[in-house]
Amino acid sequence: MQVTLEKTGELDGIIKVDVVQDDYIAKVNQELKEIGRERVIPGFRKGHVSLEQLRRRFGKEVKSHVLNEEVYRAVIDYIRENKVNILGEPLPVEVKEISLDQPDYTFEYEIGYAPEISAPIDDTLTLPYYTIAVDDKLVADQDQALRERFGAQVPGEEVDAKALVKGAIMELNEDGTVKTDEGAVQVVDGIVAPMYFTDKEQAALFDGKKVGDKVRFNPWKTCDGHAAELSSMLHISKEQAADMKADFEMAISEIIVLKPAEHNEEFYKEVFPGNAEVTDEEKYYAELRKMIAAQLAPNSDQLFMRDTREALIEKYGNFDLPAAFLKKWLVARNEGLTAENVDAEYEKMVPAIKWELLQGKISGDLEIKVTEEDMLNFAKGVAYRQFMQYGMTNMDDETLTNYAKRILEDKDTARRMAEDLADRKMFNAIRAKAHIDEKTVSLDEFKAMAQAEKA
Repeated sequence: MQVTLEKTGELDGIIKVDVVQDDYIAKVNQELKEIGRERVIPGFRKGHVSLEQLRRRFGKEVKSHVLNEEVYRAVIDYIRENKVNILGEPLPVEVKEISLDQPDYTFEYEIGYAPEISAPIDDTLTLPYYTIAVDDKLVADQDQALRERFGAQVPGEEVDAKALVKGAIMELNEDGTVKTDEGAVQVVDGIVAPMYFTDKEQAALFDGKKVGDKVRFNPWKTCDGHAAELSSMLHISKEQAADMKADFEMAISEIIVLKPAEHNEEFYKEVFPGNAEVTDEEKYYAELRKMIAAQLAPNSDQLFMRDTREALIEKYGNFDLPAAFLKKWLVARNEGLTAENVDAEYEKMVPAIKWELLQGKISGDLEIKVTEEDMLNFAKGVAYRQFMQYGMTNMDDETLTNYAKRILEDKDTARRMAEDLADRKMFNAIRAKAHIDEKTVSLDEFKAMAQAEKA
């Protein structure tokens, strides 16, 4: 086979493949013989059909298959061997029906070239990076959350915002009297958590109540009629709960409140189990600030990535694409797209295509590589954050490593992680080479900027 490439435009080309009979006849005969061996053909014993008979019956089909397969492989091999940088995939210029009698053929495939891109990353490129200030309010809020997390549930005198309330829950008649009919719902050992009520007016009915008080409320409204929650609260079936819209009365017998942990060495060890140096309040608050800063840093990194992407597209994205080819490729690869409606879809794709090209160029220039060690460490970080969600802060390295390896066994997960890690490494490398305009902002200011970026 003779394969040639003709550039037909700045970003367009035609790959021509000239095929003579000697290029394919052996493969055609081989496949015909396999058909003769494998198929049962009426009028012939299996494996005893002549090549000529096979050619008459299946020649056109086999020849078409072989030619399409061999020619396309030749096109792809040519592109790879000659390092032709293309977008999408080669498209046949014309889809022809193969003639059995014709020995020689010429096939043509249209290609779209990827444009040459220059995207230098150096200190002439200025990019913003916003660090979130760890102010006193953030520290106080985090401290309160930790004290509650490591606190204890104790009997309370009155219902507060985070109390659990125990007592008898009785169904009421419309006049407010306790229903005593057969089938009336009566829960002797009921428990409710007003803090989780979806209707805050219902939650307010319990505020400040003491042991011995009675509260009239509507369980249906506390959970927007969610059958599973009503079933659990009232000790009834989900089917019965579906129609249970009556008011109830709760006679409070016990109030459980959260007593936050106190600042002491035991508390500090629970919060920072691996840090023996945190023994007093001063060191605790210092480590707490570090912890909050570490928790906020990924947000800063995400905003930096978005800002940088936009800046790079604006600075280096003024290059042309083989628009006509890409539109044809979209139509060929997407059911429902036609030459008449492809323009809108193409315009939506342009930013993503340009970013992918820029990303590839920059990653190549910066020699971004993801190693197996990188992947394992990244997966361990993912594992650690998952354990953290469940309050497991002191996992040993062996446990994290084994869990990370299990994560990476899923090929799709591993592929997504590799892509994510490659992006992170690229942006870190950009941050190291570019001029970074670092600014410290409040959490509210940061949120406003992040929302603006999304908009």
